[in-house]
Amino acid sequence: MDLKEVMAINLRRARHDKKLTQEELAERAGLSARYVGAIERATVSASVTVLGHIADALGMEPGDLLRKPN
Repeated sequence: MDLKEVMAINLRRARHDKKLTQEELAERAGLSARYVGAIERATVSASVTVLGHIADALGMEPGDLLRKPN
């Protein structure tokens, strides 16, 4: 599993845990909903800056989005 896939899985799980739609998360992070969807599908790689914005919007540490799920 590559890092894009790890981030996709963790992002989707964290977003669902917070009961946020992709649109709501995108608005909080200052991103487009289409881009958030592409990250969740692992079709694009998020920059470290975007990773930070998403983590802030979810109230979590950026590293948590990059940890391999058990």
